[in-house]
Amino acid sequence: MTNRRTPIVTACFVAGMAVAWLSQGEGVVTSDPERNIWIPPALTMPLQVQAAYNDEHIFFRYRWPADRPHVYHDMLRYQDGKWVRYGASRPGPDPEGTYEDRVTMLVDDGRVPEFGRYGGYITVGANMRFFTDQAPKAEVAAHPYIGGKMGSKEVPKHLPATRVDQTDWQSVKSEAELNALRANGYFLDLWHWRAGRSNGVNMSDDQLVAGHRISDGGKGPFSTNWDAERNQPLYMFDRDKAGIDALSWRQVQEEQVDFDGIYYLSEDLAKPFDASHPWQPDDVIPRRLLRSGEGSRADISVNGRGRWQDGWWDVTLQRALDTGHPLEDKAFHPQGRYDLAFAVHRDATGSRWHYVSHPYTLGLGRDADLNAQYFEGPQPRWSKDGWSEITLFYPGQVSWPMLTSQAHAGAPAIAAGEPVQPRHSEQQLAQYGVEMEFNDEIIVQWRLTLIAGLVLMLGLWLGLRRNFTPHNKQGDAQ
Repeated sequence: MTNRRTPIVTACFVAGMAVAWLSQGEGVVTSDPERNIWIPPALTMPLQVQAAYNDEHIFFRYRWPADRPHVYHDMLRYQDGKWVRYGASRPGPDPEGTYEDRVTMLVDDGRVPEFGRYGGYITVGANMRFFTDQAPKAEVAAHPYIGGKMGSKEVPKHLPATRVDQTDWQSVKSEAELNALRANGYFLDLWHWRAGRSNGVNMSDDQLVAGHRISDGGKGPFSTNWDAERNQPLYMFDRDKAGIDALSWRQVQEEQVDFDGIYYLSEDLAKPFDASHPWQPDDVIPRRLLRSGEGSRADISVNGRGRWQDGWWDVTLQRALDTGHPLEDKAFHPQGRYDLAFAVHRDATGSRWHYVSHPYTLGLGRDADLNAQYFEGPQPRWSKDGWSEITLFYPGQVSWPMLTSQAHAGAPAIAAGEPVQPRHSEQQLAQYGVEMEFNDEIIVQWRLTLIAGLVLMLGLWLGLRRNFTPHNKQGDAQ
């Protein structure tokens, strides 16, 4: 007679194997733009940095690999009698390549102590723009400070002490408290070189991160070339100065860029837009108008020329050691030591789809991770052997509130002030960032695997119990 447990044992094994089979691979997602998920094919990349200074200025030289230069950013293409925008920020690469390459550097003088230990992670608050759980734009726009005062529709980068509750993006401290923090140096200086929106006029943007990511005072290296009432550009190329009326879409799509030619629209190349001009399909006018800039926002310039050649960008930035703007810039002094962190955008990606670095120290006459070399005269003498080799990594959807929460096993180490660099390599942080992109799927997969394992174990236990339990003699006689 067949043991009555046999169907139960068989059902457990079949159910366990079915759950394991059907759930195989369900926790992996490669791309999901609707959830703001896109993973770069390479999770790390190299960056080379040198620094030098004289009695008046400091210079930073950056080199990084890029398959092609992306200098066309936010373009207006003439199609079917209308000007159509290409190049708005999106998850992952822009399909037409119309998003600029960038290099950025955060600078602190020790007055943001968390930055020297954890780098740019501390600027990433809850429900940030382009995170899967980003705050609703309508709610952000309605916020009295972020939307009302600063005019944002998305939660921007900010520093932890500017929020009452780090897990609540809405809990911005009062403006009096924000001003007091900034007056005491609680902000990060942000150097922001853009291949499309600043390089053409040999400038870098100059910004800062405090209660909000904002630009320094004055005029930046670009403005918006768009007439919203007429749905057309404000300016076009002046043929007498530029030799053209417009760029061509074919030119924008080419693999190479003539850096000595016209690939941008600037104030000295422009004239007011003429709607009666015989515009042709695929004529292109940049939606950004470049200019020299003024005030504190124009403190950083390109030394020489920012160029891409043979698969590498080579960009040198310079700025006065002390700009005289203590509420917007961090001043450099001989024998000073500073904290830096770097980031690069390439492959026509914007927003959070960049590569970032660990924090590094910079010394001016003092020993540090990066040592700025003193020189006399107007130009630094760069050494072929003077590069600091830095590995950048893709950070994924990792926020400071998550890192300091119970969900992160390393939160006690952060609370104790232990720096991240000795504990985690760039490869580890990149992998952790990818795991956080798919955190929900991983949890579901883990639960399904647990259920399958428990059902299989139950079937195994019942099977073993059947074979090792003594049979009833009466049952045997029957």
